[in-house]
Amino acid sequence: MSSKIQVTAGNILIGGGAKVTVQSMLNVPSTDISGSVEQAKALEKAGCQIIRAAIPNMDAIKLIPALKQAVNTPIVADIHFDYRLALEACAAGVDKIRINPGNIGSDDRVKAVADACRLRNIPIRIGVNSGSLEKEILAKYGHPTPQALCDSALYHASLLEKFDFCDIVLSMKSSNVTSMIKAYELAAEQCDYPLHLGVTEAGTERMGIIKSAVGIGSLLAHGIGDTIRVSLTADPVKEVYAAQDILKSLDLDSGGIRFVSCPTCGRTRINLVKIADEVEQRLKDCKKNIKVAVMGCVVNGPGEAREADIGIAGGEGCGLIFKKGEILRKVSEENLVDALVEEVEKL
Repeated sequence: MSSKIQVTAGNILIGGGAKVTVQSMLNVPSTDISGSVEQAKALEKAGCQIIRAAIPNMDAIKLIPALKQAVNTPIVADIHFDYRLALEACAAGVDKIRINPGNIGSDDRVKAVADACRLRNIPIRIGVNSGSLEKEILAKYGHPTPQALCDSALYHASLLEKFDFCDIVLSMKSSNVTSMIKAYELAAEQCDYPLHLGVTEAGTERMGIIKSAVGIGSLLAHGIGDTIRVSLTADPVKEVYAAQDILKSLDLDSGGIRFVSCPTCGRTRINLVKIADEVEQRLKDCKKNIKVAVMGCVVNGPGEAREADIGIAGGEGCGLIFKKGEILRKVSEENLVDALVEEVEKL
């Protein structure tokens, strides 16, 4: 159920059947240009496909050309209230703008932003969340219900549509996972715009990943969503890895390694938890489209390894290295990770 409408942010297609893309946001102060640039480079290296940066004032506009010069990833300017920031961000070469048209004032201001974006083929993401609903909508529904979130997003879109601007992406984020899921389901039924999925204020790394996987994953599994962000109170690079893992789990991203590892049991005679963690860390930046199995014993090991491109099956202080189900060799426990990584490099 990918959106019918497709927009372009830099070199990235969003919606209209395009591949689901991963976004994140810089969390370095906008005044720290060099720090922001370094973080953007780290995000790009991790595989982030769209990078958002807060533009709170005119001084922050200078961040845009600095980022554009440093990375090839499209840059989104996150703007609130001041329409002049949107105009300056467009002039500075930003690839996409995140703004709520209802928050920037009169029709002539909305028209000015729409005209500036149209001139440069810059799409606008309308970002609604449960904490920013209009008084009228809150009065109608009583609290941030899914329909309230959807109505707010469509209201903001209508302000741009008045000026024949339709290069729009919608998001309706909530910290309540069930509300977020329902809001996006309603939007998918009621409009053709691309949808940017996310659970806002999801929490610290552990809980944020769980809530995001449930919310984003549920929608993607039903064909809803065109671009995603996992919001974590953590290093944004971890958001990118988490988002990629969600896509891989749904077979929506074939890039990079897919890990299979068993939960261990009383048959396990090697330190599989440590080994699995080390394997995942050693191979986290590997872009080969392969499946790697790390199994604790011969009960499930050979079977899972047979389905994997490469794998380990543990023994008594040792392990077997498998390739496509065929035993390559027996290796001592302390050398298992090195041996596995060596085989991955040969693939």
